[in-house]
Amino acid sequence: MAGTSEPIESGKAVGGWLPAAAAAGASLLVGAGIVATRFVIEQSDPASLALLRYVIGFACLLPFVLAGPKPRFAGRDLLPIALLGIGQFGILIALLNYGLEQVPAARGALIFALFPLLTMILAALLRAEPLSLFKSLGVGLTILGVGLVLGEKLLAGGGPDPQAGWRGELAVFGAALCGAVCSVYYRPYLERYSTISVGAFAMLASVFFLAIPAAFEGFFDRLPGFTTGGWLAVLFIGLSSGAGYLLWLWALANTTPTKVAMFLAVSPITAALLGWLLLAEALSPLFLLGLHAVVLGLLVAHLRPRRRAPDSR
Repeated sequence: MAGTSEPIESGKAVGGWLPAAAAAGASLLVGAGIVATRFVIEQSDPASLALLRYVIGFACLLPFVLAGPKPRFAGRDLLPIALLGIGQFGILIALLNYGLEQVPAARGALIFALFPLLTMILAALLRAEPLSLFKSLGVGLTILGVGLVLGEKLLAGGGPDPQAGWRGELAVFGAALCGAVCSVYYRPYLERYSTISVGAFAMLASVFFLAIPAAFEGFFDRLPGFTTGGWLAVLFIGLSSGAGYLLWLWALANTTPTKVAMFLAVSPITAALLGWLLLAEALSPLFLLGLHAVVLGLLVAHLRPRRRAPDSR
């Protein structure tokens, strides 16, 4: 893949809170999609559901691509952008699904909450984003907040295969690392091409990739047997994936990868709250404390140290 660009904090990022609002919106949609997935997952196989999700997501993006200027990708950029889409929507989802079969969902969610920490470290190593005290403290607070939101679920027993628990934990960690790598490496292509073009091409690449495991599940042998509610849930998951992906990429194009990745802490909060409202799932007694920790972490990470006024002499 091409190297990362110059640190965004030294250049032309969009000012104000617009990138943060876009990242927050994307994470809210991710959380809502998690709840919809829990509702419909028993009616489908994992790869087949993921394929349907991103086929619908791509279909939502396609009209905007066709209505705008024709994207002209350089030949050398086609494979890296495709690999980013496959990594984010194919490999990441596969590792996460495998991991969650081996470890409890709460433990997996906490491990996946390391996503922004890994993004911050990787971005600093590649000199795509400077480290700062505020961002480091903010990342730590959001991870703590996710742990508090999950509460006593973290103390639950092992997953379906306790002997393979370490493999599941490693798979979830690999999913978080894969997401961090994609978050950092998207930026050069978002500087060269429009967000909608990069998003549509990357998602299309993931559709072709996911068609392979979906075929082994028998996706192309029969029509999906969803109920009416199941089809509505799948449609919502697909629409939220397309909209959320565009918001995510736009935020990555206009602020640092760490600040975008941190908003993933909003997803388990959204999922827990909607699960309580719609699926009658219990909320942790520490939910409000965790929510405050996440919000505080996001605010701290967006603080800027005061610059000393230049000497008048």
